[in-house]
Amino acid sequence: MSINSIIINALKGIGVPVAFQNYVGSEKTYITFFEYNQKSGLNADDEEQRTAHFIQVDVWSNTDYTDIVSQVKQAMKSNGFTRTSEADLYEKETGIFHKVIRFKGEI
Repeated sequence: MSINSIIINALKGIGVPVAFQNYVGSEKTYITFFEYNQKSGLNADDEEQRTAHFIQVDVWSNTDYTDIVSQVKQAMKSNGFTRTSEADLYEKETGIFHKVIRFKGEI
């Protein structure tokens, strides 16, 4: 299973659209994600046994996204990811609140 499939399956139960990199629908609240780094997570006998994936999940909304962010963090944790950082942003041009959450997971 690809890392994108794992992320989509982890987040699809939240109840808002989830898209890889770019959402093109009409919903005002949605989630996008992408992989910003990948490296060897575990090596044995000079072979990579596990790959570490560094994922950024972005929650976009024009209203309070606190509950959605909590659900994202729980869903990712339940799927073996650990949160490495997060930040609140505001997109002045569009008036959209933007939460950036970064995770690390190995498969």
